[in-house]
Amino acid sequence: MAKEALVTGASRGIGRAIAQKLAQAGYNLWLTCRNSQQELFQAQKELQAQYGIVCRAVVCDMGDYQSVRRLFDGVRETGRLDALVNNAGISYIGLLQEMEPRQWQEVMNSNLNSVFYACKFAVPLMLKRQYGRIVNISSVWGRVGASMEVAYSASKGGVDSFTKALAKELAPSHISVNAIACGVIDTQMNERFDKEERQALQEEIPADRFGRPEEVAELTVKVIEAPEYMTGQIISLDGGWS
Repeated sequence: MAKEALVTGASRGIGRAIAQKLAQAGYNLWLTCRNSQQELFQAQKELQAQYGIVCRAVVCDMGDYQSVRRLFDGVRETGRLDALVNNAGISYIGLLQEMEPRQWQEVMNSNLNSVFYACKFAVPLMLKRQYGRIVNISSVWGRVGASMEVAYSASKGGVDSFTKALAKELAPSHISVNAIACGVIDTQMNERFDKEERQALQEEIPADRFGRPEEVAELTVKVIEAPEYMTGQIISLDGGWS
């Protein structure tokens, strides 16, 4: 029987690349996104046609508890969930004093609360089989912080702590929980930088380039397939930046 994986924020960028790598590895998929519906359903169609897997695409705000509960009503019908990849997230750039409370809450809902909601519903499915792999997509900013990105940094710091704590809670049940702390990855989220800003940022990276979504995807699959004894780890993928 094929393994089942859920990837959040999977319509493009890192999430889309992760979905493709998992499909290549033979996983049946659940894919979610909040806004890019057309891209999500196109990904579903392409992955099913190319890899012969079962792929379900669901428009879902992972930062909304009731939406996530409804998503998992469907996931439970398959009877299993082998891997959960929490990738959904947003960024906010600006001075803290200019940030509105609703903007702060939106970042926390999308980046941190979404991880809690997905894990809350995924863990019981994994406990039934005494097996599971959870990978949270984090950021180097969760460890060192970024000026003008206080909310984003705080949310990813929360993801890192959440990862370490939940890993200890679930280790006796053979469920691993790890995170990948990404550096600058060449995605749509980073298109906000102009040419000069991108060049200056690239010069700070020892590898002298931005990372590729496919590299995050490759590492994600390796973490999922790693021995269960590897748990509670925050693995940096940043070209030597941090």
